Amino acid sequence: MDQHVRQQAEVVRQFNRFYTVHLGLLRGRYLDTDYSLSESRMMYELSQSPGCTANHLRTKLGLDAGYMSRMVRSLTERGLIEGVRSARDKRATLLSLTANGQAVIADINHRVSSETVRMLDQLGETQRAELLAAMSKVREILSPPSTHLVRATAAQLNDARHLLYEYFDVIGVVLRDDDDAIRAFLDDDSSAMWIAYVDGAAAGCVAMRPLPDIAGAVECKRLYVADRYRRRGLSQALMRALEEHAARAGHTSVYLDTKDDLRAAIGLYDRLGYERCERYNDNPQATIFMRKRLG
Repeated sequence: MDQHVRQQAEVVRQFNRFYTVHLGLLRGRYLDTDYSLSESRMMYELSQSPGCTANHLRTKLGLDAGYMSRMVRSLTERGLIEGVRSARDKRATLLSLTANGQAVIADINHRVSSETVRMLDQLGETQRAELLAAMSKVREILSPPSTHLVRATAAQLNDARHLLYEYFDVIGVVLRDDDDAIRAFLDDDSSAMWIAYVDGAAAGCVAMRPLPDIAGAVECKRLYVADRYRRRGLSQALMRALEEHAARAGHTSVYLDTKDDLRAAIGLYDRLGYERCERYNDNPQATIFMRKRLG
């Protein structure tokens, strides 16, 4: 396969999804079919993820609830989609394409490909390469970052060290953990640490350790999210992971300390239901002490 054909095949593959989901290019009805852009988008999403609920599709497509309800009814009456009750939640209906619906979306995809090829035939090789690069950039910008949490072990020692040392510098921590302390902490079954990753990069962390002098209590330590990854909900996700783990382990409360100038952290703890309490440790930098009782 020569370079021209490879480039065209790659552009067609990428442009098909972009064209269908983001552009639409209406000419009355979508691509001169009997279906609106919203109907086509809904069928496209069901072809990719069968078994969705109408509410899930409405949120993903940004449609009004009433309009979504009418569209579901119309496509059902035309024999293009069907619904079955969820085995987990009897109130929910899971939508899928019928055989006719699958044939319709296959026809729409073919029309998209034909229209894409028509436009590409008007471009030179350099323009096609530029278009492919531009669309890759568009996909990169529009695609949400992949985020996941991991309970750290010795395998994540380097990531834990990187985040903790960055945290120590940013917060100005006096009593710092060295590598041996971090390694011992990760190997201790009564302690735990979680690391949040964004597109594979270590973005934030939180740690939990027991408080043997307080019955049923653990302490939250080292909550930190690097500045470039903030405003993504990572702090809340890390705190939720810690609290859920503590509750499953039979603990009844989580304690933490902070200081007056960390206003964003204090606001987060307030929103999560932490309340002021008496000093419970000898941390020389802490000025505020908080506690949350676990359900």
